[in-house]
Amino acid sequence: MDPAPFLRGNAFGGIEKVPYPRANPADASRLPLDTWMQAQIPVAVRLELNGDARAVEIAYRTTTDRLGYRGAGAGTSFVRWRYEQGFVSEPAALGEGKVRLTLGEPTDHRAVIYLPEGMKPVILDVSPDGGSIEPAGARKRWICYGDSIAEGWCASGPATAWPAIVAREHALDLVNMGYAGAARGEIVSAEHIAELDADVISITHGTNCWKRIPHSFAQFRANLHAFLDVVRQGHPATPIVVASPIVRPDAEDTPNRLGAKLRDLRAAMEAVALERGDANLRLVPGGELVRIDMLGDGIHPDDDGHRALADALGPVLAEAASG
Repeated sequence: MDPAPFLRGNAFGGIEKVPYPRANPADASRLPLDTWMQAQIPVAVRLELNGDARAVEIAYRTTTDRLGYRGAGAGTSFVRWRYEQGFVSEPAALGEGKVRLTLGEPTDHRAVIYLPEGMKPVILDVSPDGGSIEPAGARKRWICYGDSIAEGWCASGPATAWPAIVAREHALDLVNMGYAGAARGEIVSAEHIAELDADVISITHGTNCWKRIPHSFAQFRANLHAFLDVVRQGHPATPIVVASPIVRPDAEDTPNRLGAKLRDLRAAMEAVALERGDANLRLVPGGELVRIDMLGDGIHPDDDGHRALADALGPVLAEAASG
């Protein structure tokens, strides 16, 4: 069966070498290189289906086994989740292959199948085994903009990153625009968000504005205002949830070369969100959402940290989307 109707999270049209881009490939030349490199990884692209089949067979092709910093946490298996029925997992091979995943008992809850995203797969075919399958119905779309924390770094796999948990538990159609090492509020990304359909938007960047590309306090404030202005051009009344950066011990009280500490950038983000007077914008202060002992590498949340973020942000996003 054609996999296209079953795929979710692939909001931008693909090209030959990047079948599931997370930024508009027509705009690749205007994006920072680090953003476009991360946008080629199909983070949170997944299959969602219903049906009474005992299992589903998925034919695929993967293009790399170089997983970089994330290692196996980048995704090396096909993983099926079904609400209240846990998960099953089958490893992916490099190149062309096929996996069979049992689907559990048919319920009102769809089966969600996460891809071995770190291996940059393309799905060639899906077919039922012992029954029928059909694409799951539409859900409210959530655009999740952020950095490596939104991309899921230090989670044990794609399914345990906080955006994936929120989408699963609150029935949202996640489009993950988390770009590790990047996501500094670039206006091109704001334009991409403005062009997409959305029922709720989250904005959770900031840490890469501390040191990777250092921003001053004033620069960060001005850029965030501009970013939100552009998003609002495409979404005049769409609910937006702004969450300021989580704790980062090495950055909290260390000035960057322009004199800004991470706590300064966090304060700037929170002030901008409040002073805009936008009735459809909600602020979640991020500094205490994750404990230091939940940082797997001192910067990114481990599974407990991603769960903490999901528990804090999920209800806010669900309420905003329903409103």
